Amino acid sequence: MPFNTTILNTALEAMADRIVSVSLHTGNPGTTGANELTGGGYTRQTPTWGTAAAGVIETTASMVFPIAAGNSISYVGLWDTGPVFVGSAQISPAEIFNNDGQLTVQELTITATST
Repeated sequence: MPFNTTILNTALEAMADRIVSVSLHTGNPGTTGANELTGGGYTRQTPTWGTAAAGVIETTASMVFPIAAGNSISYVGLWDTGPVFVGSAQISPAEIFNNDGQLTVQELTITATST
């Protein structure tokens, strides 16, 4: 029996409550958050999550990261309060910075499904 969207939404909101920072990575972060960007004023950003509906939860505000020249950003990472790395999403194609700049993450979406 598949789960109904009410319980999926509850699970998503519990996940979002624990995901308190977003990072950028220059390579695959694996299971530990490896290859996190450093330097150039970079810091992890705090996501603002909306309310889950229909098995989907999204951030409600953009996050702007300063990027130093010479970096290629290929992953966005998610961290809980530990901070413990909890997952990532690949940016494809990677964002290449030949000059200092900014990367704006306009929206993060987490979807829960049941089959």
